[in-house]
Amino acid sequence: MPAAAPLVHDASDFLARARALPANRPACADAVFLVRPDGFALAEQSASDNHYMAGAGAFDADRALAQHARLAEALRSELPVAVFPGNAQTPDAVFPNNVFGTAPGRLVLGHMRHAVRQREAERRDIREHFTAQGREVIDLRQQPGIAELTGALIIDRARGIGLAGYSERCDETGATAMLDAFDLRLGHGFALTDGEYHSNVVMSVLASRALVICPEAFVEPATPRALADLYAPDVIELTVAEKNAFAGNCIALRPDSVWMSEAAADGLTPASRRAFERAGFRIRSVPLDAIEKAGGSLRCCVGEVFDRY
Repeated sequence: MPAAAPLVHDASDFLARARALPANRPACADAVFLVRPDGFALAEQSASDNHYMAGAGAFDADRALAQHARLAEALRSELPVAVFPGNAQTPDAVFPNNVFGTAPGRLVLGHMRHAVRQREAERRDIREHFTAQGREVIDLRQQPGIAELTGALIIDRARGIGLAGYSERCDETGATAMLDAFDLRLGHGFALTDGEYHSNVVMSVLASRALVICPEAFVEPATPRALADLYAPDVIELTVAEKNAFAGNCIALRPDSVWMSEAAADGLTPASRRAFERAGFRIRSVPLDAIEKAGGSLRCCVGEVFDRY
């Protein structure tokens, strides 16, 4: 059995280790899966530590369903998309990447903080969809650490690096478990500032070659500096306003394009737009303002499927 991937907290140590890793695994997903916002409504437990969520009166279920259908159709222009039904008992299920994740030959179940989200992992259809492909189930609910998968853990798939932002939704024990579950080579753990619940709202690694990051969202400035050094020159530094518009909640499903919500794209400064273009990414967007009332955006809606190394 290979040795467990080290979870490094010192930014300089992490940077030295990361630079030594080969980028020899696929950087982008083979397919994706989504969960419809059926029964779309405020999840009060989740709202307790997600200040991006709107009040109950702002939720528009019909608009959310229509925008989600448009998202699924748009993503099909790049790769296969599976869409699973939602459930009024799990109103956060529209963000499946927190609960279900994949690595080649594996389906990972996250250990969610809130009971309303823990119920999502009990559904059989998503599990059976992936186990029918011969995937082993790695169930992180059996360990004590909170591990909300690719909400908390930003993964550089080509290098096998996991970047774990600590908050109420992820702790050191959970981060260590996720490194092993996703078969990663190295991890970097760091604290997010108060009010930031998930790493994927404040940063993204695009196709394992570019970094999108809001430096103000990190407790220790050494972390965004080290990450910028690792991915230079393809670094897009977001302002707090751009981050708050969900520009950091973006994803590359191919090496030459980046997906984000329409609001996020509209909120980009000219400098940020030029930085994406210099890095070789065409910005693609769809309107998701209804879904964003639930405190997440486009990347949160997308579960990635990886079939091969």
